[in-house]
Amino acid sequence: MQQSIIATVDIVLLTLQQQRLSVTLIKRDNPPFQTMAALPGGYIHAQEDNNCLDAALRILSTKTGIVPPYLEQLQTFAGIARDPRGWSMSVVYFALVASEVITAAQHDGLVVCAVDDLWHLPFDHNDIIAAAVARIRNKSYYSSLPCYLAGPMFTLPGLQKIYEACLGESLNKVSFRRKMDELNVLEPVSGQTEAHGAHRPAQLYRLKAQFKNQLQLLSRGL
Repeated sequence: MQQSIIATVDIVLLTLQQQRLSVTLIKRDNPPFQTMAALPGGYIHAQEDNNCLDAALRILSTKTGIVPPYLEQLQTFAGIARDPRGWSMSVVYFALVASEVITAAQHDGLVVCAVDDLWHLPFDHNDIIAAAVARIRNKSYYSSLPCYLAGPMFTLPGLQKIYEACLGESLNKVSFRRKMDELNVLEPVSGQTEAHGAHRPAQLYRLKAQFKNQLQLLSRGL
């Protein structure tokens, strides 16, 4: 008798912790690898999920209580060796949220770890996270993707640090600000500033309304 293929969705939920790009894991309730931290994931519900995006949003909401402002399909991981229960395939998404969203979730079992400090995770989750990190680092060179790791308001120096955390390298201040002007996704918040050391208060910015909440399957180059 032929064994059914295990069909799941996994989500790489990325955030910042202490100015480091980090991934949110959750302790597994059931075997295999019970009690071990792994990516939020679950089975596709054929009678409930219209598509994989629906499954990803349902799983995130159920297991973390989070609805991310940005969700993008990464790739599909499949094979006989990735799950001890048998031949499996997982459609993987990556999501971006500000650190305060993770803190506010207060969901039992959530574990946040810098992507550079990960231990060996169950299944092929290390490979999945590496692919998501490579995607965001590549897109951070030309897109507004890291903005979704910021809070509702932020300064340009603060946003530059977020970009640098995503890229893993320092950026020139003038070049960074020119790039943000070219992307045209930010707007100053009228009358709102933030103390900035011994310098004059820094202007606060936010994403323009049309960019604030984008659940995406494919990149639009923003």
